[in-house]
Amino acid sequence: MDGSHEVVLRRCGVEGGIDLVGDVLCPMSISLDALRQYESKTVEPFDLRCFTTRKFIQRVGRYRGVPMRTLLDEAGLRSHSSTDFKRAVFLAVAHGGQTVAFSWHEIFNSPVGEDALVAYECGGKPLTAEDGGPVLVSPADTYTALRHVTQLARIVTRIVTA
Repeated sequence: MDGSHEVVLRRCGVEGGIDLVGDVLCPMSISLDALRQYESKTVEPFDLRCFTTRKFIQRVGRYRGVPMRTLLDEAGLRSHSSTDFKRAVFLAVAHGGQTVAFSWHEIFNSPVGEDALVAYECGGKPLTAEDGGPVLVSPADTYTALRHVTQLARIVTRIVTA
């Protein structure tokens, strides 16, 4: 961590922020307010579409947030070899238990990672824990509803071994 962002420590699992844990160098707990201190990115409104039915669910507004890769970079990857990053996966877990996965390659080496955000604002309105914030969005996915995670609680980093 470069010291330019205030990390607000919270008890793990408390709504209104996220924990970055697992195979990281610097486990972190970041509140919604602290997320707003990072350099932000916006993604244009997009349609949520269901994978199983292929049907339109709803249109979501313009999200503003912190790129997931920024937070993962700040937490750092705890690895034992120079190629461990190739086997890294990131599990985004909601307070209700919904869990979605991203590979290192998706986040750091594909267009998906360009727009995968931990959002704290939607449609110009700040998100609160009561609104379901923070929200993980991945608008570059074909079926966007699959990795649209409200009430994001934590991102768990794991190095997968065979």
